[in-house]
Amino acid sequence: MDKQSYRSDITREQYEAIRPLLENAKKKTRPRQVDLHDVLCAILYVLKCGCTWRLLPHDFPKWGCTNIFRHGAASHQKKSQACWSRH
Repeated sequence: MDKQSYRSDITREQYEAIRPLLENAKKKTRPRQVDLHDVLCAILYVLKCGCTWRLLPHDFPKWGCTNIFRHGAASHQKKSQACWSRH
């Protein structure tokens, strides 16, 4: 399925600059089934338009996948900040 372009999307070039951070934000237990670029674009879409996760357009990954990834990344960020604040 071709994904529609949204104003909140980032380019693949922009994504490649932050891809290592995103890939390390969640423990790898099995191969990914969704493209992290699409997940990030979905998160940015929700932040930009203010809609709920369940109202994501259907060309984004399922809302549950993007929401779980967002929570995992937020948890990783808090742990990283705590580590730096102690030093």
